[in-house]
Amino acid sequence: MAESTGSIPESMPDWEKRFRAPRVGLPDWAEDAPDRSLFVSNATGTYELYAWDRTTGVQRQATDRPNGTTGGVLSPDGEWIWWFSDTDGDEFGIWRRQPFSGWDSRRPEGEEDEPATPLAPSYPAGLALGRDGTAIVGRSTDEDGSTLHVVEPDGASREIYRHRESAGVGDLSYDGALIAIEHTEHGDAMHSAIRVVRRDGTTVAELDDTKGGAVELGLSVMGFAPVAGDSRLLVGHQRRGRWEPVIWDPLTGEETALAIELPGDVGVDWYPDGSALLVEHGYQARSELWRYDLGSGELTAVETPAGTISGATARPDGTVEYLWSSAAHPPQVRSTSGRIVLEPPAEGAAGAVVAQSGAGRADAASWLRAPESVPVTDAWVEGPGGRVHALVQRPEGEGPFPTVFDIHGGPTWHDSDAFAAGPAAWVDHGFAVVRVNYRGSTGYGREWTDALKHRIGLIELEDIAAVREWAVASGLADPRRLVLAGGSWGGYLTLLGLGTQPEAWAVGLAAVPVADYVTAYHDEMEALKALDRTLFGGTPEEVPERFEASSPLTYVDQVRAPVYISAGVNDPRCPIRQIENYVTRLERRGAPHEVYRYDAGHGSLVVEERIKQLRLEIEFAQRHLSRLS
Repeated sequence: MAESTGSIPESMPDWEKRFRAPRVGLPDWAEDAPDRSLFVSNATGTYELYAWDRTTGVQRQATDRPNGTTGGVLSPDGEWIWWFSDTDGDEFGIWRRQPFSGWDSRRPEGEEDEPATPLAPSYPAGLALGRDGTAIVGRSTDEDGSTLHVVEPDGASREIYRHRESAGVGDLSYDGALIAIEHTEHGDAMHSAIRVVRRDGTTVAELDDTKGGAVELGLSVMGFAPVAGDSRLLVGHQRRGRWEPVIWDPLTGEETALAIELPGDVGVDWYPDGSALLVEHGYQARSELWRYDLGSGELTAVETPAGTISGATARPDGTVEYLWSSAAHPPQVRSTSGRIVLEPPAEGAAGAVVAQSGAGRADAASWLRAPESVPVTDAWVEGPGGRVHALVQRPEGEGPFPTVFDIHGGPTWHDSDAFAAGPAAWVDHGFAVVRVNYRGSTGYGREWTDALKHRIGLIELEDIAAVREWAVASGLADPRRLVLAGGSWGGYLTLLGLGTQPEAWAVGLAAVPVADYVTAYHDEMEALKALDRTLFGGTPEEVPERFEASSPLTYVDQVRAPVYISAGVNDPRCPIRQIENYVTRLERRGAPHEVYRYDAGHGSLVVEERIKQLRLEIEFAQRHLSRLS
């Protein structure tokens, strides 16, 4: 087991405390046993799953693995915890399960949880558990593409879906008769269609917005109605240029529009009795909650603090629990009842009772809470494709400051006014931090997200360049001390930016990046191959000029800034071989660089590993920037 976060000394720097401070995710609760919950915490120093019995207040650590566990689901009756078991972060594995209350004499000491299905290892592609013990399991492999399987309570399984393109389990209806599948059989991995099938795989209905229009539109499964005898399905659509919901009944074909006229993206979930919807509204990097009454059409605000809601759920008693934070304030699981829902557990061995909730527990843990940071301010900058939104954090003192452009991954993601230990650490070390929601980011409408096709990487860097020019002109950023940094897609943009904008950046910090796009394509997991074919308009053999234009390896000889690269040796998303190809080219020309390889996948769930990686990045940047003074 990793070192416990409970040993944090008072003298530790604030930036390390923010990583080590125990925290919890939003608890998921069993649909038919709402007092049984499952949540994620880093209380032992590694992110693991915990069972929580709300009737007794007792929490129990359910998993304990060297590289952590975050993928878990409760059965509707609350009797079983299903969790995904991969190898050292490679995302390839099987579902296992254990009783909610833990094993008794049925499992010998030291043995692993039992396999939950007879299916062979794969990448996960969704899971839905039925009330009769049936499971709908989505799988993805390089050999078979996407397959979906019905696994009966006795372990018998049958395949009900297969396609080379990406697909996954959307949801299972309350009575278990209908299965919603998100698929991309049309070949555009960024825009899904929805098919509803019965448990024998026969099609009931299809909803497809990708056909018949000037642009392709995506759909997403938001969930079947949570009440017996109700076949309605909540569906997210982009018909008006943003994400918003519609209710679709696949048995009748009827669609019911919802009068939720809010700017920005709108996501919804059911209240437990099916009479109302919990609305999660995201706009300009903040979010808020609303209640939409299906009978009257009334939209009522759910009071939450300003900042970001990273998940919310309506409880049977009508209250709403949500995970909230802002850039300045660490995350908390709150309730509209006015209380803090959940405090982090104390350390303990997996399977043991590790904590009991209550005021005493909260008081005892208070000194372990993450220190606050500085708030973000908004910058809107005119770019070549429209106004670009950036979030800015400033250290104390007068600028211009050394500045880190911390570029988010995805690319279909966005930075928000939410607590993040990484940017806060840079601010503590005297850096300004700028985070750019470039074209390709979500939250600013369909056209903004879809804009990067075919010139991927280069389009995002145009937006980053526009914000960089603003940051320098405004007096925020010192033009001689600009750091380009990011992880995953942000790491890819870092390496591409260092090569295509070599005079702009003093240092580059790339975590788990795409570095050699052709090799990355051939080595990565199948679902990402499909996404890349969508982004580029084909494979490296079909559109070689596009892959060449967007690959950091093409420009490696133009890189002038010192480069720091960290890579997980088991990463299925940005595999290690393509990174080694890039590093070899740096080595050949004697370019200043450092590489840190660690035994995990696409990032780490181990707190000390995260701290180590950020410490190495900060030291690398400080060392090379000091030579410019």
